[in-house]
This record gives sequence, C-alpha cells and structure tokens, in this order.
Amino acid sequence: MFSLLNKAKDAQQKMKEAQDNLHSIVVTAEAGGGMVTATVNGAKQVLKLDIDPTIINDIEMVQDLCVAAINIALRNADEKAKEYMQNAMEGMIPAIPGIDLQSFFKT
Repeated sequence: MFSLLNKAKDAQQKMKEAQDNLHSIVVTAEAGGGMVTATVNGAKQVLKLDIDPTIINDIEMVQDLCVAAINIALRNADEKAKEYMQNAMEGMIPAIPGIDLQSFFKT
C-alpha cells in the first residue's frame, strides 16, 4: 500500500511538472495564405498575431482570418500538449484491463 501511495505521489509531481512545461510548446499557424499568422503555446495562450498590412482595409476579412489562424494554432497546440503529457506520464500509470487511466491525464 505504501508503495502505491509513493507511486501516486510521484505521478502527481510529474504531472504538475509536465503541466508547468506546457508554456514551452509553441505552435504557429496561418490563414489566408499567410495573410494572418497566429502563434500560441501549449497552455492555450496567444503569444503573437501577425497581420499583413495590405488587408487592413477589409476589417471583416481581417477578423475572419484572425479567428481562423488562432483556432488552427490552438487546435495544433492542443494536440502537441496532449502528446507531450502522454509521453511525460508514460509508465507512471498502471495498466488495468478495461480502464483507461491515461484519459484522466489528458489536457
């Protein structure tokens, strides 16, 4: 029982460290053939938004492309963050047939 508690404590610490490191995952995506580029991190924070100055006069297009670029970047960052968390927790969670404990640790 003591060993199981230690493993759970180790897994919890490793999980916290992995979550703290999500800021280091940086993803960039573009929309409109590169007219808008969004950069986000694994903690789902927008870090940078670049807009081609030639499209500034069309506010609706700018808005649509910003939303598209940010959504693509966030989706890609989420995928990378999930992969990172799964790799970080690999081997820490016991395999129990019929129960997917790894799903509890997905972001």
